[in-house]
Amino acid sequence: MRRMAAMGGMLLLFSGLASAQVMPLPGGPEVGPAIPPSAMVMPKPGAETQRREELNRLLDALAQAPDESAAAQIQAQVQALWAQGGTPTVGLLLRKGLRSMQENAVAEAVEDLDAAITLQPDFAESWVLRAQVLAASGDRRAAAADLREALRLEPRHFGALLALSELQEDAGDLAGALRSLDAALRIHPRLPGGTQKQRDLRRRALGDVT
Repeated sequence: MRRMAAMGGMLLLFSGLASAQVMPLPGGPEVGPAIPPSAMVMPKPGAETQRREELNRLLDALAQAPDESAAAQIQAQVQALWAQGGTPTVGLLLRKGLRSMQENAVAEAVEDLDAAITLQPDFAESWVLRAQVLAASGDRRAAAADLREALRLEPRHFGALLALSELQEDAGDLAGALRSLDAALRIHPRLPGGTQKQRDLRRRALGDVT
């Protein structure tokens, strides 16, 4: 359960929906807000196409970032764009879900996130956030399903891929975990700790010590 809770915090870190309050990670640093919740607003007509174009441009740039500092700046912009597109009602439900998560009220958090997904099923961040709640509660199967839906909506969501890799590793699917991590690193080669984790998984999954 400790590992699953840590995975949930990691998932939030790489989502666009970090809360306005700091969430501590067990045994690790705190996860600060990537963007304020007020950024979750419905775009004006025509803005979605512009947002998608800018997101694709930034993700292309992320793959070519020259160093970790540049990658971190691009990542923050990507996260901000991920968080845009939700209706005001969905944004309210997600913030309520985050508060419930912080209070360890899993059932209430899931209820709010269920409602957000019902209202706007094409908003990937709702699926990412519900996956965090489910993962932290130990429901690996449902969390993985939510992450795969988020990836269907946002195929280059490196945070969802990284979280899926963690779930697969916990389930003993080391080859699957390696594939998901490889995919995340193709999108974001400078993920903190990603290269070392990739070497470890490759060694464990394939016996490759290089």
